[in-house]
Amino acid sequence: MTRILATALLMAATAFAQDAHGVDQRGDHVMGFSHEKTTHHFLLYKDGGAIEVTANSASDTESRDQIQMHLGHIAGMFTKGNFQAPMLVHDKTPPGVPVLEKLKDQVTYRFTKTERGGTIRITTSNAEALAAVHEFLKFQIADHRTGDTVEVK
Repeated sequence: MTRILATALLMAATAFAQDAHGVDQRGDHVMGFSHEKTTHHFLLYKDGGAIEVTANSASDTESRDQIQMHLGHIAGMFTKGNFQAPMLVHDKTPPGVPVLEKLKDQVTYRFTKTERGGTIRITTSNAEALAAVHEFLKFQIADHRTGDTVEVK
């Protein structure tokens, strides 16, 4: 019995590591910048949340420019209810996406450039959309392994 449990745990750990590696590889390709040179944060707020990406080095203008291009692009896509980019990165439909697609007119995605990257501020006054935003961001926190809190600020 102990051997079976150990084998199951090893298989689960291997699958998680392979999935995390896949998210990193697909993300680097889809987003156009290296996850190793950048930092992601996903934040939950009472009226929505935020996606923040920064270049780790202030002198890395290439990553900064790619971050800004990517975040500007996906903010526009999300506004139209198009969540193809996260589906490609994660190789599945993230939780919350079906509701965000359905309620696209109830959610605002505002992109802002920062010194080393950018932020997408997500806001809504619709309770169903808010729950979907939080589901989506919690999934991002877990899949990108950011260590961000899942508590609403």
